[in-house]
Amino acid sequence: MNYNRVAIPTLVRIKPGALGRMGIYLQRQGHRCVAVFQSAGLLDDISSPMRLGLRSASIEPAVWVNVTDNDFERSISYFTELPRSVTAVIGLGGGKALDVAKYVAFLGKLPYFAAPASLSNDGFASPQSSLTIGGKRRAVAAAMPLAVVVDTATCQRAPNHLTLSGVGDLVAKFTAIEDWKLAFRHANEPVDDFAALLSDGSVHAFLARPILDEEGIRLLAMSLLFNGIAMEVCGSSRPASGSEHLISHALDEISARPRLHGLQVGVATYLVSLLQRHRTDLIARLFGTTGFWEAIRAEPFSRAEWLEAVRRAPAIKEGFFTVLSTRDALPEVEEALHTDKWLAPCFVD
Repeated sequence: MNYNRVAIPTLVRIKPGALGRMGIYLQRQGHRCVAVFQSAGLLDDISSPMRLGLRSASIEPAVWVNVTDNDFERSISYFTELPRSVTAVIGLGGGKALDVAKYVAFLGKLPYFAAPASLSNDGFASPQSSLTIGGKRRAVAAAMPLAVVVDTATCQRAPNHLTLSGVGDLVAKFTAIEDWKLAFRHANEPVDDFAALLSDGSVHAFLARPILDEEGIRLLAMSLLFNGIAMEVCGSSRPASGSEHLISHALDEISARPRLHGLQVGVATYLVSLLQRHRTDLIARLFGTTGFWEAIRAEPFSRAEWLEAVRRAPAIKEGFFTVLSTRDALPEVEEALHTDKWLAPCFVD
């Protein structure tokens, strides 16, 4: 466990219009020259308020990169080419841009300002970056953001499937924590009770009002942020990632068309909850309320790919004990994919 000083965001703004105030937030921290890594194809009505805000505060963007991929080598080249005048790094948009910006800031030991334009997962506030190395997605160490700036009005306008992906990634904390407890009982792996409590409580904060209006978006952003902090608290991904993430990682490797991380993880969370016999009904109700099940049924998964992913999942992360380590779960999974009233409509042969 990590008992050193915990690095958590010291500036958090989760409100409408927050992007337009980015210049003010930077100015208050004493920054005058920044590097911006923005998702390629980001709409002007998302980036323009921040550009105007930076200009009004006399903040110079010495670098403004449109990020098309999260390649590890390219991220390093962004760092080596960074002007010495840059004192802070901003990530704006979706996962790839935020992961690249976070890693560049980590390499340069610079403050990182995370500005997600959607809430598709908890990566905007995690101590890791997901980068592509040798054609495969890998999690590499990075720094927590100094600042998290979430414009709730912008995130509310994001495509619905992106927000539902965030719901799926959030609910995974239920099964992740249960896997962590199994690892304690079966493999004597220590559990950081505070990190587990923080992660579990963050899901319940959203469950109290699982409606995807502006207030629901605020709660979702806050909950995903707390998940990132929980990982930083204990120095591992255990509070946020368990067997449901292993299944998703396996799908990324074998699927003909991998889906959004949180959509895969959300379905895997419900499936794993059946194996754990824990909180299944609660997860099913939340997915019904938010429209998650409806979105998955509209574009179902391949049953064969999922069975293969479950078969491969236990070997994805060596020494990582989960419910999949306790038994051969494949027969149970196959039956659930065919007969469970929520899962069966989400799969095709």
